[in-house]
Amino acid sequence: MKKIVLWWSVVVLLLLAGGAWAADIALTTVGQSPDAVMVKVLLKRLGVEAVYEPLLKAEALGAEKVLIAVVGGSTKGLGAAGINAEDEKARTVSLLEAAKGKGLHILVMHVGGEGRRGSLSDAFIQTAVPYAEEIILVQGANADGLFTKLAGTTPLVEVASVSAAQGPLGDVLKRWHVMP
Repeated sequence: MKKIVLWWSVVVLLLLAGGAWAADIALTTVGQSPDAVMVKVLLKRLGVEAVYEPLLKAEALGAEKVLIAVVGGSTKGLGAAGINAEDEKARTVSLLEAAKGKGLHILVMHVGGEGRRGSLSDAFIQTAVPYAEEIILVQGANADGLFTKLAGTTPLVEVASVSAAQGPLGDVLKRWHVMP
């Protein structure tokens, strides 16, 4: 009997604790750069767990409330994943269409700054940004105005560094009710 009471007490405490459950946030890379790992660290600092899957597919979406798509092209990352840029763009469109159809909030992030820009990254940026509900990027990434042009009226926040993205990221997740 004591075990049952203890078990239910733990369940109730977890339910009342708030915060994001692992199933609330899906995190993926668009372009197979390692930049999404840096965003995962920011989420951890915020006390938020996310399911991180670099090759997340549309059919794997479950009960998540938010999809964070971290954009940055990497030929090395694509090669390691065994895919090419066209395959990655197709996966991205399929995933973002499914997320939009399920009513997930979509946050697009670019944390590589100007150094993670170029024709490969730009192709992924052009693919992902139109699906964004909000955008967070590191200074330099928008030096040519590409993000501004693609974002239109979508809120776009530019920060000085990857670590400076933590505050705006937390603000977005609070507005979207996946973080207290």
